[in-house]
Amino acid sequence: MEAVGALGAEAEILWHGDDDLRGVDAVVVPGGFAHGDYLRPGAIARFSPVMGAVVAFAADGGPVVGICNGFQVLTEAGLLPGALQKNRGLKFLCTTVELRVETTASVLSTGAEVGSILRVPINHFEGNYTCSAETLAELQSEDRVVVRYVDNPNGSVDDIAGITNAGRNVVGLMPHPERASSALLGSADGVPLLRSLVDAAAGAAAPT
Repeated sequence: MEAVGALGAEAEILWHGDDDLRGVDAVVVPGGFAHGDYLRPGAIARFSPVMGAVVAFAADGGPVVGICNGFQVLTEAGLLPGALQKNRGLKFLCTTVELRVETTASVLSTGAEVGSILRVPINHFEGNYTCSAETLAELQSEDRVVVRYVDNPNGSVDDIAGITNAGRNVVGLMPHPERASSALLGSADGVPLLRSLVDAAAGAAAPT
C-alpha cells in the first residue's frame, strides 16, 4: 500500500471473502501464502469469492497484477498460462536479483525501458515458471515475456520472471517491485513498474 501510495495512488485492501471489487481501478494480487498453500500455491485461493470479480474485471480490460504468490494465483485461475513449480535445487530463495525488461507492452512496463536492468528482491520456494513448448513459443512470438532474470535463480524456463496475457492487462511476476520502491529499501528500481500500473489505473478511471 505504501509503495503505490507514494506514487499518488489510493490503495484499498479487499477481503478474499468479498464478491466485488468496490469500484477499484486496478487489482494487485499480493505475495504471501494464500490459504496456507496447502495444496499448491494459489490452488485454493483461486476459489475465493473475490476471484470471480477479479476474473470479470480482467475480462473487461481492467489492470491486474499478481506478485509472487499472486502470480501463482493468476495461473491457477486461468488468467495467465503456465504454472509455478518448486525452485531448482529445492531451495527457498530470499535475495535480490537483476531483471531485464523485455517489453513495454503491458500494464506493468509501459514506463520502463526495454533492455533496462532492475534490481528487485525475490522471496519464494515455488517460483520456477514452467509451461508447454507451445505456450512458450506463443509467449515469445507475441512479445509477452515482460521481464527475464539476468542470472536465473530458480530454473524458470527461458529465464522468465514475469509474463502478460494476450490483452496486455494482466501481468504476473515472481519478484517484488513493491520491495524495491525506495532507496531506503536498498533499491528504487521497482518504481518504473509500479508507476506503470498506477498510470494504467488512472487511464482505466479516466472518462471516455
